[in-house]
Amino acid sequence: MSGFLRLLRRDLRLALRQGADAAMAVLFFVLCVIMFPFGIGPEPGVLARIAPGVILVAALLASLLSLDRLFQADHEDGSLELLSLSALPMEAVAAAKILAHWLVTGVPLILAAPLLALFLNLPADGFLILLATLLLATPLLSLIGGIGAALTLGARRGGVLLPLLVLPLYIPALIFAAAAVDSVLTGQAARPHLLLLSGLLAAALPLSPWGAAAALRAALE
Repeated sequence: MSGFLRLLRRDLRLALRQGADAAMAVLFFVLCVIMFPFGIGPEPGVLARIAPGVILVAALLASLLSLDRLFQADHEDGSLELLSLSALPMEAVAAAKILAHWLVTGVPLILAAPLLALFLNLPADGFLILLATLLLATPLLSLIGGIGAALTLGARRGGVLLPLLVLPLYIPALIFAAAAVDSVLTGQAARPHLLLLSGLLAAALPLSPWGAAAALRAALE
């Protein structure tokens, strides 16, 4: 556990020192959302209807921006090979890097979401459930993206291949998250959708580090 925490702190320090990934993700998130009223018009009813889907899709796309650098920098400078020779299992290395990615990218998206929801005229009843779905969906996006980043590590045109690989896997999370918010806004229960989203997250928590570790070992051979 101490090695895991040291690696997590190291990745967080590097990410915060550079700051580009987090800022780029939040800026893209904000710009992507605010473009919709210009494209479809400022009608409050229409904006309120599409607000959950727009925010969730924008968050999904924003989380992709820094995924290709999740393992790439350490692979290029040899740090990843040294980590593979250390006492820390590769599954723990992958888990630490995925957690750092979520803390640097996912958490700022969650914090920015209420302001964008207000901008899109989302009813007050949907605010808490939107935050709940983002709290479940954003770590799931990082976990799935971690496998994709490991699989495309060292591949030619990996930055193009990565979105094509992980976007289809993001669709269930998007469906359940949007359905949960829509259910609350229409007076129905959001619990079934939240449980399904929680089930996906519970399955991804053990499987994603294991899959990413296997892909990293293959990339280092």
